[in-house]
Amino acid sequence: MRNGRGLTSFAVAALAAALIGGLGGGAYAASVGGVSVPETVQADGKTLRLNGAGLRTFSIFHVHVYVAALYLEHPASDPDAILNSPEIKLVRVNFVHDVSAEQARHSWQDGLANNCRPPACVLDPNEVATFLARVPAMRAGERFSLLFEQRGAEVYLDDHPLGFIPDREFAEAILATFLGPKPGSQDLKRELLTGR
Repeated sequence: MRNGRGLTSFAVAALAAALIGGLGGGAYAASVGGVSVPETVQADGKTLRLNGAGLRTFSIFHVHVYVAALYLEHPASDPDAILNSPEIKLVRVNFVHDVSAEQARHSWQDGLANNCRPPACVLDPNEVATFLARVPAMRAGERFSLLFEQRGAEVYLDDHPLGFIPDREFAEAILATFLGPKPGSQDLKRELLTGR
């Protein structure tokens, strides 16, 4: 998460958040794992529609960790088409269980390693290390959002800017942790790709 000079740019993220006009939600489409999921959200002056939502569980005990929802300008079910689309995309992750920073960082690290494979995808190790170092602990009730656009991705915690990822390839790799060939959960991937 850095600007063109290699520095993290929270000022850029704050300005972008003001330009985005918020990540407001519309009427609720459903309840997933006890979390109300809006049918539409407003982002970057566009109405994004719910493409799918699902519950992420962990371990053989099926501990409920979070509910993720994918919003797109146009419904789609092909993960490669979504990953390569220049359109606005939003992933909202509502936590229903506490996750330590260490657990979250390990999950992101595995997801990036499993879904960004050379030669097709090569990430700067320093960018990955910076991103992982900034991943916070998440508490039940908190919402983590990733707004993907042409120039990268905005990162929010409870609709407050957390940072900006200006590298489009890195942003796509982050989205691939949900939609790529080896996501953290194949079940959740299927739910996100229903193309409602």
